Amino acid sequence: MPPRLPDQPDQPDAEAGEKPTARWSQGRRLEFLDFRLRWEGRINRSALTDFFGISVPQASLDISKYLELAPGNACYDRSSKVYLATEAFRALYPSNEPCRYLNELLARATGVLPAELSFLGWTPPVAAVAAPSRQLEANTVVNVLTAIRQRVCLRVNYQSMSSPEPKARIIAPHAVAFDGYRWHVRAFCHTRGDFRDFVIARMLAVEVLKEVGTDGADDEAWHRQVSLVLAPNSRLSKAHRKVIELDYGMLEGEVVLECRQALLFYSLKRLGLLDVEASDPHVQQIVLRNRAVVMKFLPSTGETQGSR
Repeated sequence: MPPRLPDQPDQPDAEAGEKPTARWSQGRRLEFLDFRLRWEGRINRSALTDFFGISVPQASLDISKYLELAPGNACYDRSSKVYLATEAFRALYPSNEPCRYLNELLARATGVLPAELSFLGWTPPVAAVAAPSRQLEANTVVNVLTAIRQRVCLRVNYQSMSSPEPKARIIAPHAVAFDGYRWHVRAFCHTRGDFRDFVIARMLAVEVLKEVGTDGADDEAWHRQVSLVLAPNSRLSKAHRKVIELDYGMLEGEVVLECRQALLFYSLKRLGLLDVEASDPHVQQIVLRNRAVVMKFLPSTGETQGSR
């Protein structure tokens, strides 16, 4: 049975002048230790004292507690005065996985996550594909969140691609969604009489109303999950199909992604599966094995008009 990991906050250290972060739980500090050992291969007390603002004695206690829970994960190197990860290292925390590290690396490299809030210490050189930055009005986002939290409606002046001029609409938002490029609001549109999605950046004016909104319980497309069965393009060579299987983590030649029906259009578009497969299998490397079933759930153009 795996050891029970600490999750309750500690009492703050008694020393005067300690930073507020000293109140962070020991469990959080042990997670930090686990993270640094796995991805940097080393940890010392100063890493803990600098990040959490705790005392040296407290840092020593944390390291001792970590080694008690995971005795084979690290050993002390007297020459360098650091704890080194052993070859037998096994992550103590389930969240300590490659995707966590790489997502944090990306968030820090792109400025989304400030360095002082990141568990990362040393980082490799990193770059991300250039993409236009979509500027959002803070008040717009605040009003959207307010309407969702209070379950009330919004009056929005919305610029869609179907109209040359912005139009006023009354919407009842219940969720937000990211399509890989843009943030949307999922809402009931009183003008159209159904649930639609609206690009936040296209909301030119937003006003919170007192009119009762919705919790989205009857938004069937939001709650319905559609299974996307992805497989390598059969026209690729056996060796190339194996590469694609590795890229997508496929087992026995396929991988299944669960997608909300409301986001199906965007998911297929991002995967390059919205239209019939391209003639060149090296361009369209994956195919939708259950296309006939999935396409039945694809919203019509009119249903996604709000976000286009």
